[in-house]
Amino acid sequence: MPQDAFSFLASRQSHPAKLFKGPVPSRDALLTILAAATRVPDHGKLEPWRLVVLEKPAMARLADLAEARARDLGGDDEKIAKGRGQYDLGQLAVVVISSPKASEKIPLAEQVLSAGALCLGVVNAAEAAGWGANWLSGWPAHDPTFVAQAFGCSGAETVAGIIHIGTRPAAAVPDRPRPDLARLITWAEA
Repeated sequence: MPQDAFSFLASRQSHPAKLFKGPVPSRDALLTILAAATRVPDHGKLEPWRLVVLEKPAMARLADLAEARARDLGGDDEKIAKGRGQYDLGQLAVVVISSPKASEKIPLAEQVLSAGALCLGVVNAAEAAGWGANWLSGWPAHDPTFVAQAFGCSGAETVAGIIHIGTRPAAAVPDRPRPDLARLITWAEA
């Protein structure tokens, strides 16, 4: 791996989406990011995912939809605020929909993992292009009624992640604690 790519991956960190400001990538810039991101394991060109790009006007509609859904579920003010939160503040996001295909060769688990790999690919490609990126979901992304109305999910489709993209905050963001590899790795020597 070229050293600059390794250095990027070794130091990459997500930036809090609530701190993103404008501008956001243009459609052409976003298409370049997505072209890089979709170079993920797709298991024989199965492409078990699809993308929904949310621009600012869609965010307001989704915030209202999340609030209405929370009220339908008897949600309190906290649930309503959490449901609206990322859409009220969002300016641009890519929703990765896990869309498994019928296949005798490719297990469902591998198809779902491919969608997760795509989420990380979008984060890494956006960050490598100089933008801030953050992979979020929130309760609405796991509510079947909301995702059907918001993103057209049907059948076995689910939201793998919502990646917000914007201008990074000017101030440095403190890094989070990283995993203790000694505690998590088992070396199988024989």
